[in-house]
Amino acid sequence: MSPRQDPLTPPRADTPAPPPNPEPDEGTRRHVRIAIIGAGFGGIGLGIRLRQAGETDFVILERAEDVGGTWRDNTYPGCACDVPSHLYSFSFAPKADWPRSFSGQPHIRAYLEEVTDRFGVRPHVETGNEVLEARWQAQHARWLVRTSRTELTCDVLVSAAGALADPSIPDIPGLDSFTGRVFHSARWDHDYDLAGKRVAMVGTGASAIQIVPSIQPEVERLTLFQRTPAWVIPRADRAISATERWLYRNLPLTRRAARAGIYLTREAMVGAFVRHPALLRLASVAARTHLRRAIEDPRLRAKLTPDYVMGCKRILLSNDYYPALTRPNAEVIASGLAEVRANTVIAADGTEREVDAIIFGTGFHTTDMPIATRLHGSRGTTLAEEWREAGMRALRGTTVAGFPNLFLIVGPNTGLGHSSMIFMIESQLNYVMSALEHLSSPGVAALDPRPDAQRAWNETLQRRMGRTVWSLGGCASWYLDPKGRNTTLWPASTLRFRAETRRLDPAEYHLLPSRPRPEPAALPPAVPTPTVEVSR
Repeated sequence: MSPRQDPLTPPRADTPAPPPNPEPDEGTRRHVRIAIIGAGFGGIGLGIRLRQAGETDFVILERAEDVGGTWRDNTYPGCACDVPSHLYSFSFAPKADWPRSFSGQPHIRAYLEEVTDRFGVRPHVETGNEVLEARWQAQHARWLVRTSRTELTCDVLVSAAGALADPSIPDIPGLDSFTGRVFHSARWDHDYDLAGKRVAMVGTGASAIQIVPSIQPEVERLTLFQRTPAWVIPRADRAISATERWLYRNLPLTRRAARAGIYLTREAMVGAFVRHPALLRLASVAARTHLRRAIEDPRLRAKLTPDYVMGCKRILLSNDYYPALTRPNAEVIASGLAEVRANTVIAADGTEREVDAIIFGTGFHTTDMPIATRLHGSRGTTLAEEWREAGMRALRGTTVAGFPNLFLIVGPNTGLGHSSMIFMIESQLNYVMSALEHLSSPGVAALDPRPDAQRAWNETLQRRMGRTVWSLGGCASWYLDPKGRNTTLWPASTLRFRAETRRLDPAEYHLLPSRPRPEPAALPPAVPTPTVEVSR
């Protein structure tokens, strides 16, 4: 079953890995220099950089049946990016013929597939091969990795699983008893026809505001369960003309100028997010105007008006979300979903509605990434256990003390609220490539971050976080972990992150010497993971 049809809730972050396949024989084990988990932007980007550097001894382990990451999995109606296309792409793999200024999911997925082939990365990708467990073997200075198909060892392990990989469905009392269809926006059920159905949409995040106007015209009744309204501003989307595409293709300087202009415009916003949140109160005037022009009903407008500083939660872009909510078959319940009874959904304020389908647009496991339960460091503990009390933390968002030669692409505090994550990913790729240069030095087998360096990095980062809109804006968001710590976003400019990750500083690391390497030993058996069926 492909990822887009998968009806199961992904394992929670506190559950063990799924059971392994039977013990592989000696012929199926192999050693590679670098093993990469995930074939999204992070994994494919690193594969391209490795190929450009002449490195071919690597494998990309992908649990799904094709590359694409979140842009493969999210196939819901209206799915598109909220960063302009020329910036939401690799600087080292430009595309001249984006069809729109904000491209949709099919075009972004096609772009990733195209660069995978163009740069010769496809032969390194093993699809349908999920990493179940990885353990650092200190005596041999390597990682031992068990997948759903085999076992292998590697010198370097890179997790590019991403923060938007595993959907999160809230634990709603009675959900198991629902007699209709249930699915998450990132696991869209394309076999279920919504036409003429009564549909409950749970959540008002980036996915929901694209889904709502896409399905509203075809459903009989659309009920939106909203815990917190979002700040929504107009989406300046348009088709890119044939003339522009010709210029971008034949005069690369015009393409680079377009990318630079988008980047600088976005980067100009960072000061308001991270140093002067009060400036965002002024920016909210445009959002209020957008809301007022679209919603005439004062009661509906009141429901959709946020009471927190703009930017505290993700700012959303849409021209058709508000109009869709004014249609006769649409309703906004300004209260979260609290209970389900048979075919009845009940809000926290007691409002009840009968529905045929429930769609969850409730985000992902971002502060409790399930991959962290599968990575065992030098102390034998998992990354999730190391992070349980202190929260997610890493040195320069990329490496973790006690986990030698492990690199996290889109790790803790590397997310953005204003610009393109591809820029951040490329910065981390620079850091990984620098690390690989150090690992090529004679006698150096592994790099393990010094705990004091990691501590200093994160203490400085959290001090900066205290003055950001995410801390002072008066909201609760998915950026925060259960203890209220922001372990997801970067509290400075992207240029600063680029400078901080340009090269690895060996003074921040313990350099572990080379060790002899006998034949790989088998891992102990893993414990089965419970799964919950959510699609009927």
